[in-house]
Amino acid sequence: MSSGNSMSRITFYEDKNFQGRSYECSSDCADMSSYLSRCHSCRVERGCFMVYDRSNFMGNQYFMKKGEYSDYMSMMGMSDCIKSVRMIPMHRGNYKMNIYEKENFGGQMHELSDDCENVMDRYRMSNCMSCNVMDGHWLMYEQPQYRGKMMYMRPGEYRNFMNQGMNGMRFMSMRRINDSYY
Repeated sequence: MSSGNSMSRITFYEDKNFQGRSYECSSDCADMSSYLSRCHSCRVERGCFMVYDRSNFMGNQYFMKKGEYSDYMSMMGMSDCIKSVRMIPMHRGNYKMNIYEKENFGGQMHELSDDCENVMDRYRMSNCMSCNVMDGHWLMYEQPQYRGKMMYMRPGEYRNFMNQGMNGMRFMSMRRINDSYY
């Protein structure tokens, strides 16, 4: 058994309470509609996943860790079914991300290596419009205290959050996706 993807598994069901046809997934899936016409419940057996209410990993994003979601739409306040899913690999080691006040790495810059529940309080930054994730996988939230809409960030350069389909969103808190979620 190889390490990595084989550790993660999520099963989607057409209907609430794990009824109807199902589709099991252990990696990224850009378009669920090829497998299920609708999806109203799911079960995460192992690992962590980001689910999206649009295909190709667009639209609103929701974080799912191990557990049963018998009616995830009402549990998570989703108005649409899951249309795509991304597997989040477990990260061991350091976490490091630079956050910037303006697009294209402009304005104030701060380096993060731990969770930050309020960017404004910690850094006097009223906005976070771009970031560079060097190490680890992160969740960024629209509001302080890890609330509101969220966005999954894996290592890479994010020059403009507007290009990520997150129009007008700014991120006010961020946390590491670490071992405690797995």
